[in-house]
Amino acid sequence: MYIGAAYYPELWDESEIDHDIEVCKEFGLNTLRIAEFAWSRMEPKEGKFDFGWLERVMDKLHAAGIHVLLCTPTCTPPRWLFTKYPETKTVMDTGERVEISSRCHPCKSSPIMREKNRIIVTEMAKRFGHHPALIGWQIDNELYVYDNGCHCPLCRKNFRKWLKDRYGTIENLNKEFIMDRWSLTYDSFEDVIPPKRSEWAHPSLEAAWFEFYSNLTVDYAEEQAEILHKYSDAPAGTDLMVLNRFSFYNATKKLDVVQLNHYDTARRLTRPPFFYNFIRPIKDRPFWVTETQVGWNGSKTAQSRYRPEGNCYVNTWLPFAMGGEMNLYWLFRAQRSGQEIAHGAILSAAGRPYRVSEEVKQAAQDIKKALPFLENSAVKSKIALHYSSTGENDFAVAPIVETMPYFDTILQKFHDAFWHYNVDVIEPCHSLEGYEVLISPLVPYIPKEDAARIKQWVENGGTWIVGPMTDIYDASLKKNDKAPFYFLEELAGVYTVYQKPIVNDVFKAKWQDGTPAEISTYFDAFRPTDSRALVTYDGEEFDGYAAVTERKVGKGKVILLGTVLGIDDLRKLVDLKPIANASENVRVIERSGKENGIIVAELKHEPGFVDLCGEYTDLIHERTLSGHVEIAPHEVLVLKKI
Repeated sequence: MYIGAAYYPELWDESEIDHDIEVCKEFGLNTLRIAEFAWSRMEPKEGKFDFGWLERVMDKLHAAGIHVLLCTPTCTPPRWLFTKYPETKTVMDTGERVEISSRCHPCKSSPIMREKNRIIVTEMAKRFGHHPALIGWQIDNELYVYDNGCHCPLCRKNFRKWLKDRYGTIENLNKEFIMDRWSLTYDSFEDVIPPKRSEWAHPSLEAAWFEFYSNLTVDYAEEQAEILHKYSDAPAGTDLMVLNRFSFYNATKKLDVVQLNHYDTARRLTRPPFFYNFIRPIKDRPFWVTETQVGWNGSKTAQSRYRPEGNCYVNTWLPFAMGGEMNLYWLFRAQRSGQEIAHGAILSAAGRPYRVSEEVKQAAQDIKKALPFLENSAVKSKIALHYSSTGENDFAVAPIVETMPYFDTILQKFHDAFWHYNVDVIEPCHSLEGYEVLISPLVPYIPKEDAARIKQWVENGGTWIVGPMTDIYDASLKKNDKAPFYFLEELAGVYTVYQKPIVNDVFKAKWQDGTPAEISTYFDAFRPTDSRALVTYDGEEFDGYAAVTERKVGKGKVILLGTVLGIDDLRKLVDLKPIANASENVRVIERSGKENGIIVAELKHEPGFVDLCGEYTDLIHERTLSGHVEIAPHEVLVLKKI
């Protein structure tokens, strides 16, 4: 298990390395992530490389038993490169080239930029590809479609080619986008101009542009991965942020390990488990958390709320509890100057630890106690929740519901309804083998091949809880002109009478036994044709129509949601038993394999409880527990089944 921090030795006197190693030993840090912004130190002049300082650092770290995650520096090319080759700089959608002031400046279409990337990555891979301290590679830094992408002539040209490859003729594009509206039809692909953020752009064009630039960004990373794989056996990944609009599945397809950066712990320690459940199934190996906050995040000002005692301890534990093998903090030592001068760290700029540093130390000690259990067990789930990158892109440009709370309200609610279950969060393309329940809210487009797989899975005995706002668009972000859905009406056995995407607290609903049901956000009114109503509207214009229906399909069933149900109501739809009875502030994770047990973590800084069925060994506190167990605020229990 790798615990550590982002480390920037290029910013400090080389004599500091020995002191830093002692700090790592004191606080239980066994991994440092280095070189991600150090291109100017490694290539101070074009074609003149200096890796001596980096090799000395890595040699010392290895001698001290500290691992290295080495980063390619392509997020921050040196100023000499941009000065000599200004065409490598991104062009904003205003037509201006960016000024060099922070990071993420390069145009990803530029042949010169690509060539310079290949050179520096090749030199690094040759020099350090088999260094004994190296455990892996990080490619670039937080790849995303920043500031609406690059709008230089080359990127525009490549976009038009991408559209032509997809649609074949301009007539097909016009038909797919329905460009006759407002007489917007294109005469040729040369007429197509990428959308500006300031314009009322066509949603289909906006979605296509983001997809194109996402694919370009993925190619930007894969080019580097190919070089690293040629000269090194160490696994390569790229540190992605918690934004699946830039698809995690596409971004990591040709990479070896999924890497994640997140800064959600201060306000919502309950949020990171969603993303751990999401990144865990992508690869058949443990994921890596490459950045999270140790104290507070910030730029020129410190940001995020106060973190109560124990918050950092639990945040250190969570990735390991949920299937990861690395947790790195940003950063080791606070910056002395620059844009992130106010950001927290394990050490202050003066080299002094904080209270939270002691929590990292305690977590490292406790994780070591539980290491055999973690290594001999894994997280396995019977419930899957769809999280669609296509859906996030579609709802970003055409949300339908005003201020669409795509993740923060809706998906989080579906996830939190099964807080005491193991849940895999997956893309629609993911295999359904091993799952008994599939939940698919807000998946506006489902490709025909995925729909066929899901239907076959249901016929074989699966329970599909689907909707709302699923199957409402095609690949070009068009609605169906024959029905409100493309295939769900027939599969679910309903006729959709009305749809109302107006958020309100007027509509009420009830279960068939008369119990009130909580509904919100979006409202479909169904008339069952070959299904039965589970929840019906109670009063107002939809009175008596179904809000939730159920239909037997083969050995399984389809439950169609026309609205967003409350957490307690969602739980009524699933027959599976929770891992354990526990308070809502407590996360329960079941692990199984050569060793079996559960991990319990309190996430809201409140007293909680868990009711255990059978006897367990508490590996951290070395005691036997059974029955009702009280959980202290931000406490973690690792319980091995006896």
